[in-house]
Amino acid sequence: MARRALKLASWTSMALAASGVYLYSNKYLDLNDFGAVRVGRAVATTAVISYDYLTSLRSVPYGSEEYLQLRSKKQNQGDAGLCQVEIKMSALLLVHLRSARRLCELCCANRGTFIKVGQHLGALDYLLPEEYTSTLKVLHSQAPQSSMQEVRQVIREDLGKEIHDLFMSFDDTPLGAASLAQVHKAVLHDGRTVAVKVQHPKVQAQSSKDILLMEVLVLAVKQLFPEFEFMWLVDEAKKNLPLELDFLNEGRNAEKVAQMLKHFDFLKVPQIYWELSTKRVLLMEFVDGGQVNDRDYMERNKIDVNEISRHLGKMYSEMIFVSGFVHCDPHPGNVLVRKCPGTGKVEIVLLDHGLYQVLTEEFRLDYCHLWQSLIWTDMKSVKKYSQRLGAGDLYPLFTCMLTARSWDSVNRGIGQTPVTATELIPPSDRESGLRPILGTPSSCTCTHLCPSSRGLAGSSFFLAQGELPPRLLNPSWNCLLSSQSVSLQTFADLPVSMWGGAYTLLLVQ
Repeated sequence: MARRALKLASWTSMALAASGVYLYSNKYLDLNDFGAVRVGRAVATTAVISYDYLTSLRSVPYGSEEYLQLRSKKQNQGDAGLCQVEIKMSALLLVHLRSARRLCELCCANRGTFIKVGQHLGALDYLLPEEYTSTLKVLHSQAPQSSMQEVRQVIREDLGKEIHDLFMSFDDTPLGAASLAQVHKAVLHDGRTVAVKVQHPKVQAQSSKDILLMEVLVLAVKQLFPEFEFMWLVDEAKKNLPLELDFLNEGRNAEKVAQMLKHFDFLKVPQIYWELSTKRVLLMEFVDGGQVNDRDYMERNKIDVNEISRHLGKMYSEMIFVSGFVHCDPHPGNVLVRKCPGTGKVEIVLLDHGLYQVLTEEFRLDYCHLWQSLIWTDMKSVKKYSQRLGAGDLYPLFTCMLTARSWDSVNRGIGQTPVTATELIPPSDRESGLRPILGTPSSCTCTHLCPSSRGLAGSSFFLAQGELPPRLLNPSWNCLLSSQSVSLQTFADLPVSMWGGAYTLLLVQ
């Protein structure tokens, strides 16, 4: 018996030693490749965050009026009450900060899909507390980079050749890295300079499992906090990730939008080189430029900010009102500006075509009518078409989000009323909040409500995903408002009513 046990222990030790040597020598394997590790880390983090909220805020019942007052920082009590409010408010902010840091650490550790979702959460300025958004925003600059060995393997597997056989030169340092892929600058043997987008090798296999894990965890948290309404985020990821992971789909979208908007001589969509493109590798023309929110770059290169804003308005109005084929990820890194080397004319470079939304004719016409009503200050029609689009009784909040103006300005006329200083204040600097973390929508008449330019940046409609009725939580609005946010982010002083005015009147009349 003892001999058997010794023999078993010897074989087990040998197996473990061999496994250890294999894992150490294989650069493509790490602990994050093992489902048990990823699941365990996610479950543990969710449990710790939930327990922290339950215990730290025991004296402030979740969803109670006191909770809402604390979150909106209403300080209308006497001195003694104020002191107590400040103590409880401090506890609330601290638990937000601790939880945000834990969530950020989880995203960085599990990478891939987790970073993608974390980046979305970091853009929810009007839905999540500042502690979350400011903490998670770092994920945009901390996306993981694949090693050159991993990049070589993906190219070898998909294109069947080594990098030196395909390219005269290939920069080891990526131009940029995102949650799903990274881009390298390279030169083909015929002298063409190209951008090579290479998918992270493990994302494809892990994405579906990660989304399932998130779905289970969100459902579990909802059992503890019934008003926790974030299943829409999982649903969006479940639907969109397969599209974003198919680079051939991205190439087709790029060619479609280039053909669709070819009459705009200011728009540049990089050419796709199909002979060296696959589902995980996308080869395209290299186009340089500055980000659309980089005013210093525009000043140095003598690019007129107002001209860029007008071009953006024309471009997205054409997508929204005329074609109904809308770019869904227009953050500044995907919208560049430059002067064309050959002509010296100002160009807008549109990148990352992985995700587009198709708007129905009915949706577009209702939206046209809504904008026409806003421009003409026809409040009866504003209510009618907002409700047709699904806003219900929350149409004042909806129109404030849409126009990035206060309800007072909407009533007086967005084309006639100058943008006020209050309307330009970033959400993090405001005294009042729209929604507490994990909480119900706070009562709001929109008297002073106005999503600022920064608040609308990224995916503006994520606000509506948390505030508005479920029937309004559709991809059309999510994509549409995120598209309209680009110009608002950089050029908030220009009247948003000018965006689609001409197209609105053209289609409605």
